[in-house]
Amino acid sequence: MILLDGKDLATQIKAEIKTEVDEIRGRGGNIPHLAAIIVGDNPASESYVKNKVKYSDEVGFESTVIKKDANISEEELLEIVNGLNQNSDVDGFIVQLPLPRHIDPDKVTLAIDPKKDVDGFHPYNFGSMAQGMEAYLPATPYGILLMLERYQIETEGKKVLVLGRSNIVGTPIGILLSRKGNPGNATVTIAHSRTKNLDDLLAESDIIIAAIGRASFVKANQIKEGAVVIDVGINRVEDSSKKRGYRLVGDVDFIDVSSKASYLTPVPGGVGPMTVTALMLNTLKASKVKGNG
Repeated sequence: MILLDGKDLATQIKAEIKTEVDEIRGRGGNIPHLAAIIVGDNPASESYVKNKVKYSDEVGFESTVIKKDANISEEELLEIVNGLNQNSDVDGFIVQLPLPRHIDPDKVTLAIDPKKDVDGFHPYNFGSMAQGMEAYLPATPYGILLMLERYQIETEGKKVLVLGRSNIVGTPIGILLSRKGNPGNATVTIAHSRTKNLDDLLAESDIIIAAIGRASFVKANQIKEGAVVIDVGINRVEDSSKKRGYRLVGDVDFIDVSSKASYLTPVPGGVGPMTVTALMLNTLKASKVKGNG
């Protein structure tokens, strides 16, 4: 079994980005600038944004974090989004999810200028992606594509099973892997809570992408020998041996599946670092489109 080490691959790609940013700086170009809006005190959101700032620093980007209390009104948040849309110094920005219940995430997403939508969530970018047109790809699916490409995992003609149909991971990665290109040209099935005969689908799949949010759901006895398994899940399970009282596991039973898979991502250290790296690549692209490169 070959470990799909997202942390190591992210380090390699970040070094490539930094080299390019150093060249931009050397010729007096504008340095890519990523901004993030975070609302409330969600620990996971704060951790994600902290990582995005850390990666930005490592590649030489400028970064801005706008933190607001959970009681901010939807109107106030939309005003901040509009301000970033109009700010020529900011190349791309994200609004960290989830948002408080009184704020409509769809309304916020629609308010983001598609040219600055480096998370790739705006319907304009999603629709362009679906039609094979130029677009900012959603960060996690983009990170998975990078991983498949860099590890030279063949997808053409392969049977791919995606567990989960969210607009953030499952649906877009299904679209991307079925498109013409490399990685791509796969035969993709998207499974979900209403899917029947899931064990049969797992058993015949060459590549499995698990993004359903169910701890250690995929077992070795469900997959074929030599399957490629990409685990997008991040779940907390109680563990009294840990100082914090829990440990993080994916949607795949890592130890069990490692005996049968040909390639397998760890959790943590697999898809997560690649997601943030993809965000950096989207921001660099946004800067170039604006003419900063």
